[in-house]
Amino acid sequence: MVNTILHKNELRKGLYIVPTPIGNLGDITIRAIEILKKSDFILCEDTRVSKKLLEKFEIKTSLISNHKFNETKNLIKVLNILKDDKLVSLISDAGTPGISDPGAVLINECVKQNINVIPLPGPSAVTTAVSASGFNEKYLFYGFFPEKEKLIVEELENYSNLNFCMVFFISPKKINKIIPYLKTYFKNRKILICREISKYYEEYLRSDIANLKLFENEPKGELTIIISEKQINKNTSQKISESDKNSINIMLKKLSTKEITNIIANYSNAPKKEIYEYCIKLKNEK
Repeated sequence: MVNTILHKNELRKGLYIVPTPIGNLGDITIRAIEILKKSDFILCEDTRVSKKLLEKFEIKTSLISNHKFNETKNLIKVLNILKDDKLVSLISDAGTPGISDPGAVLINECVKQNINVIPLPGPSAVTTAVSASGFNEKYLFYGFFPEKEKLIVEELENYSNLNFCMVFFISPKKINKIIPYLKTYFKNRKILICREISKYYEEYLRSDIANLKLFENEPKGELTIIISEKQINKNTSQKISESDKNSINIMLKKLSTKEITNIIANYSNAPKKEIYEYCIKLKNEK
């Protein structure tokens, strides 16, 4: 990475990753405004969207259109600007660039060429939604679902075996298509559907996935959905299924009792103690 001696209040030259508000313009940080004002250029997705933000905070920096259809084409031009010891900011229409938004192509090339990449903390639909969910703080972020139905099924089937809170982005046009799959693969979990986060009509819909219904009308605005970790009824003793017993029998040949217990408990509602004792029982019988 490039090392420079800075004077007080002087900014390092390079590429700044600047998050912008996901709704309410008041959510922008003071530091983000300062960086954008002092930038030589700002890379943005849609100049019409970004101009509203810049006009609000009297930022007069020149814009360069940089979206998913031209970011590769722009690459040499932007790298030459950065190599000319300029300060360039990268923003998206909303939220943090590079998180389900353009940016990764340029960032990776900057890393390869030892150009400073400086990220700023700021607005994020992911952490905002998780903070309001009340679910387990250990979460996995997925982003947008794939286009093909076969891939959607494969991904959800794989993720349903993980006992983590999970975060997905989804367009309002696809939510009714996805709901039946959620009910199939995450039936014993809870869900929070966040719509228009931090905007005037923001809405937070909470439900057990088993009770989730299709939307009668297409909701407005992109949705952030959070699926809870597995819900275990601690008052009900869950037995080890025959399928799990077969899996344990196979795994005993290669894994320790502790390893097997952790693996089975990750996707089964059976108590760890019961799984562990079953493993010991099988070992003693052999």
